Amino acid sequence: MASTKSTTISLRVNDETHSLTVDNRTTLLDALRERLDLTGTKKGCDQGQCGACTVLLDGRRANSCLQLAVAVEGREVTTIEGVADGERLHPVQQAFLDFDGYQCGYCTSGQICSAVAVIEEFAADWPSAVTADVRPEAGPPEVGDEEIRERMSGNLCRCGAYVSIVRAVTEAAEAAKQVTA
Repeated sequence: MASTKSTTISLRVNDETHSLTVDNRTTLLDALRERLDLTGTKKGCDQGQCGACTVLLDGRRANSCLQLAVAVEGREVTTIEGVADGERLHPVQQAFLDFDGYQCGYCTSGQICSAVAVIEEFAADWPSAVTADVRPEAGPPEVGDEEIRERMSGNLCRCGAYVSIVRAVTEAAEAAKQVTA
């Protein structure tokens, strides 16, 4: 029996559904960039180590270079192009502008997508590897430099804009807490 080399899939990206026939080996990153012309998601290392290709998959961050397009059918994909609310920037995007959380800009889309997910993790009271006390009675983890650096550690910036990135994520996280309070 011959194996199927391509599959027609339905991808839900940025609240739009797209029907694509893809080679079964096509990564989500390549489908986004080459088939849907969503080039904000960048190809960096193509090995899941730099975070330039980070997108939100059902609201959680994911390296799109490690996801097969056929495996994300039926899930919600959000790229940097879908983070803003129309012409109004997402608070994380605005914070990156306000605090110069970018230099060359290559990693910025992945950084922003990760930061959006990080803020959701804080809102859900999820601990990280550096959370001092993970017992429920200890309360939610505090938004701070160490927590943000740990949670954003999967995103590399060759320009070294980490100080500004941490400031931007901190500001956006604090703003998000004010909205939910």
